[in-house]
Amino acid sequence: MSSRLTALNIAAAYPAGLARFWAGLLGWQDCEEGSGFVGLTPPEVEDFGLRFSPATVPKTGQNLMHFDLTSTSLTDQQATVDRALSLGARHIDIGQLPEEGHVVLADPEGNEFCVIEPGNNFLAECGFVGALACDGSQEVGYFWSQALGWPLVWDQDEETAIRSPHGGPKVTWGGPPLMPRNGPGRQHFDLTPADGDQSAEVARLLSIGATALTNGESTAGRTVLADPDGNTFCVLAAPPQPDK
Repeated sequence: MSSRLTALNIAAAYPAGLARFWAGLLGWQDCEEGSGFVGLTPPEVEDFGLRFSPATVPKTGQNLMHFDLTSTSLTDQQATVDRALSLGARHIDIGQLPEEGHVVLADPEGNEFCVIEPGNNFLAECGFVGALACDGSQEVGYFWSQALGWPLVWDQDEETAIRSPHGGPKVTWGGPPLMPRNGPGRQHFDLTPADGDQSAEVARLLSIGATALTNGESTAGRTVLADPDGNTFCVLAAPPQPDK
């Protein structure tokens, strides 16, 4: 049994507007989900999508997750940067060195992302969305490998990475020192149980290191948990199956 990573959920002051930015940058389709939520569907069915939800607090500080977008050439890298800027992104400085080849940008609501230079061997087999790079411990990498049933593709010097057996982006954790956790972040994983049994999957996740944040109760079809680093995530009830 395992969970399926359905989406990276991003809190936004203007969910529809931020969804339009990422749809334009990634070439994904957007769809209204009701109650202010907007989703983006990736072209490959096994990849996880994006979900933009109404923010309750403003963004403060650097996010704990960001996308690394790949490039096939310097011309391709610049084209991605230009497209992002035309859609409303901006250049930012998060301490990157002048000799580093990647370009660091922020979307219209300040969420950081990188456009990686060509020739990056670690992302060579990945698509345009090469990785979701996360601040996190080795322990949390092991937890998410078990939670999703994704094998470790990197485990060295307290840095870890996992990837779906079906391909798609890698999810990486950079190891110590960790950034401070100041309350709920603006990004979290939305999971659905692979077999549709939400309560059983919540119990399994608790048994491998998750912590319950809602006394194990499900609210509006979602149970909120935290991983070993204290990052919140949601286990969603599986959507009803159509009658045959």
